[in-house]
Amino acid sequence: MHGPLTSIEGKKKRKRFSAAARDRVLTVVSPVVVLSIWQCASQMGLMDARFVPSPVSIATAAVRLTQSGELWTHISISLWRLSLGFIVGAVPGFLIGLLMGLSRWARAILDPLVSATYPIPKIAILPLIMLLFGVGEASKVAIIAIAVVYLVLLNTMTGVMTIDRIYFDVAKNYGASWRKTFTRLIFPASLPLIFAGLRLSIGVALIVIVSAEFLAAKAGIGYLIWTSWETLVIENMFVGLIVITVLGVVATAILRELEQALVPWRRE
Repeated sequence: MHGPLTSIEGKKKRKRFSAAARDRVLTVVSPVVVLSIWQCASQMGLMDARFVPSPVSIATAAVRLTQSGELWTHISISLWRLSLGFIVGAVPGFLIGLLMGLSRWARAILDPLVSATYPIPKIAILPLIMLLFGVGEASKVAIIAIAVVYLVLLNTMTGVMTIDRIYFDVAKNYGASWRKTFTRLIFPASLPLIFAGLRLSIGVALIVIVSAEFLAAKAGIGYLIWTSWETLVIENMFVGLIVITVLGVVATAILRELEQALVPWRRE
């Protein structure tokens, strides 16, 4: 009896591993194909190099900026702002979303405030944030946190509210404590939507930090993009754009791997 079952389980594991390996290969191959087409179009004169440099020209500019240390300075500053703002926004977003998902009273009190303020474009309130926190680092961290908190809050609340009521009844009938109910039911069941909120928040946070660095910064990826545009050093501008793209891809990949580790039942 154990032999055939073990064989079936082994086949399933190999199949899952092979699908994961295939997905990782496709993740690497697809950008390479796009870059190859882009380079060929540039060499054939189908793109104006003054406005859309070739990948080779952009790579040369990236090497130059890296060797001078300028690129690493901009990346490190933007990453620090992004990381701190993300944490400052995600933690309260999770806690408030959890409270709203579990408590009807909390939803009645907080939902009108969230509904009223969520549609406001976050970058539109940057001048107000700068008045409150100044033009230094605090304003940039605050605007990222404000952009992140809503997405994490709404997804956490939805994740908690979509848990079938029968599971709470079962936990109550078995005499489960609040701690066990939270750690074994509420938190695991809401994790998929929490991670969905975190992934969305990463993209929004990148948009917001670049926009904020356009207006009020002396360093950062947004500052690099803006000053490159002002001086018409288009290759450097594309370097900044590609860095933002890579940061988004890496952050999303890390969250996806973390989700697969913490939510194994959601693996495809």
